[in-house]
Amino acid sequence: MLKSFINVWNGQLRSKKYLPRKEPMKVLQVNCVYDYGSTGKITKALHECLTARGIESVVVYGRRQKTDDISVFKTCTEIEAKGWKALSRVIGHPYEAAPIGTKVLIDRIKKEKPDIVHLQCLNGYFVNIYKLINWLKQNGIPTVLTLHAEFMYTGGCSLALDCTQWKTGCGQTICPMYKKELKSLFGDPSRYMWRKMKAAFDGFDSRKLAVVSVSPWLMERASKASILADKRHQVIYNGLDTDIFKIYDGTELRKKHHCENQKVVFHATPAFSADPDHLKGGYYVIELAKRMPEVCFLVAGQVIDSFELPANMVLLGNVDSQELLARYYSMADATVLTSQRETFSMVCAESLSCGTPVIGFQAGAPEQISLENYSRFVEPRDIEQLTDAAKEMLNFKFDRMKLEKEAHRTYAKSTMAQKYIELYTELTQAERME
Repeated sequence: MLKSFINVWNGQLRSKKYLPRKEPMKVLQVNCVYDYGSTGKITKALHECLTARGIESVVVYGRRQKTDDISVFKTCTEIEAKGWKALSRVIGHPYEAAPIGTKVLIDRIKKEKPDIVHLQCLNGYFVNIYKLINWLKQNGIPTVLTLHAEFMYTGGCSLALDCTQWKTGCGQTICPMYKKELKSLFGDPSRYMWRKMKAAFDGFDSRKLAVVSVSPWLMERASKASILADKRHQVIYNGLDTDIFKIYDGTELRKKHHCENQKVVFHATPAFSADPDHLKGGYYVIELAKRMPEVCFLVAGQVIDSFELPANMVLLGNVDSQELLARYYSMADATVLTSQRETFSMVCAESLSCGTPVIGFQAGAPEQISLENYSRFVEPRDIEQLTDAAKEMLNFKFDRMKLEKEAHRTYAKSTMAQKYIELYTELTQAERME
């Protein structure tokens, strides 16, 4: 037993040579969660689209609830993941987690023998990222890596914000984010983590590895990072379910919140805070509401601190139902996004798909992926510009059905799936020609 654990710990995960299948294409996705959060729902959407098109699809994930889908496998126990999460808080190495879960995951890949391994979001303490990348590299497995955040080319930051050390090597000076992002109690681990990630990707044949960014902004950064600079890069937008995110009649919700005769601004966020420095910018939504007392502000998301609530603001708490969330987008006259940084923005895509325009701060990706004619983005933290943009958009005359149609063409999960299928096909054809 002890010897077996030591072997796992030391990365002795290869039992026999990986041999790809010769049958029609089979795709195996790896993600932290399944059917939960933004990446979990994206993973599920792609899985369903592939299956519907006759492509054999398997999903491997590490955290939260199990599923009854026989082609979806949970590889890590919550006990192991939580144990490694606690340990990483001490040593600051969140991506060397779960040796048992990592072995189970790799054994699943060996068993399924997919033509393509598609890596989605790998955080969450369910896998040793470095060992997984090295194993895929050493076995020459065609791999798609989708970047939803920045930690795959930084020293651990999910969002590097204004820091640029990741371009040439984190840890050249003390990392400005390690206490906040990595939460290490004993020094700055960013240099070590950056070197481990670079070593994992070094030598990974660019003919067998495609790096997908979910926005042009993210691709531009990824292609400048030393870790991924020599790899193949392209952009594929995240997709959503247009059968859910569409225009609904908002009459009942307006009656419920007593705003039948008011303009409504909606804000959706995973965490709502009055702290001016909070990443999601809830403080600026509060300030905007104070400046526009005639407008009703509805906020969906978990409130994480206490503050004085403006009279025209209603806190909805978490809205777990996607259909209910879509109904809130639909009943609003505008959606406001105040994040400091976003690598895509599902809020923008969801709101526009429900026929509702977007206002917000320039945060990297949102101003790129939003539909220009139905969006207004201003300088970060400039509440006066944001107020002007909100007033302009609330008086903006447009065809909501036309907006919905254009958004559905841009953000539909079927569009996302088709682009991934084209990429999978290209990679597998190159593999067969060797």
